Amino acid sequence: MILYGLKTCDTCRKARKALVDVDFVDVREDGVPVNVLGGAFSRFGEKLLNKRSTTWKNLSDSQRSEEVLPLLQAHPTLMKRPLIVSGDSMWLGWDKSVQAELSDA
Repeated sequence: MILYGLKTCDTCRKARKALVDVDFVDVREDGVPVNVLGGAFSRFGEKLLNKRSTTWKNLSDSQRSEEVLPLLQAHPTLMKRPLIVSGDSMWLGWDKSVQAELSDA
């Protein structure tokens, strides 16, 4: 299981603490592999884009109008976090439904 997030993100810290044997990838330092990002975008669509992030707020209007996938590739901190990947399964965020599903796994 791999958790993509930011080491400074409180939600990512909570997820890392709750998930045993999870590998962590800091998207600011290492980015997200293109195949993982593409798969996440296919599954979650625009929900993958965090429009409440500081990065989003600092983008120009022309940058905000770009297509989502290239924008996420250029600015991985725009991704909603955490993105948790295990085999072909993916979860986005760390709400109660994700926590329940992963605690049953």
